[in-house]
Amino acid sequence: MRSMDMMEHIVTHSRRVCQVAACIAENLNHQSRQPNLKLVIASALLHDITKTRSFKTGENHAVTGARLLERLGYREVADIVRQHVRLDTYSASDSITEAEIVNYADKRVLHDQVVGLNERKDYIFEKYGKTPENRNRLNWLWKETKHLEGRIFQHMPFDPEQLPDYLTTPPVPAG
Repeated sequence: MRSMDMMEHIVTHSRRVCQVAACIAENLNHQSRQPNLKLVIASALLHDITKTRSFKTGENHAVTGARLLERLGYREVADIVRQHVRLDTYSASDSITEAEIVNYADKRVLHDQVVGLNERKDYIFEKYGKTPENRNRLNWLWKETKHLEGRIFQHMPFDPEQLPDYLTTPPVPAG
């Protein structure tokens, strides 16, 4: 994070996304496969690794972050980082993947605050929904995210609105 000169607010956001993703991974139950917690934590912390740079270059930070991590030898983390904005597939499977956890966790964190999907959606639409094409794409994405939320929370001991109350682990320190 330091070597990429990540802006402090992006580091703070990434730490909170990591906290949310870890909470979800730790509380999922009744699944055929438990998520790899270390993979979830690493991917959530690094999901915006090239975001600061993208402000200058206009690059797709999900793609360039994945490329960077792949070059560094972190193939599994890279694949999840690539999918943190949009998943490759929106599945109906009972098992929740690490990519789905990180993707959803990012959708629940606005700056450094855990918010509901509607509040995050409003922010994303204001920032990125300038054209009809973008609004259509974002509407589809949020419909899929709502469905993902339902799939995740059918395996959780609490409801989506209660998520902030279950964040007992402090955010991961930057490093």
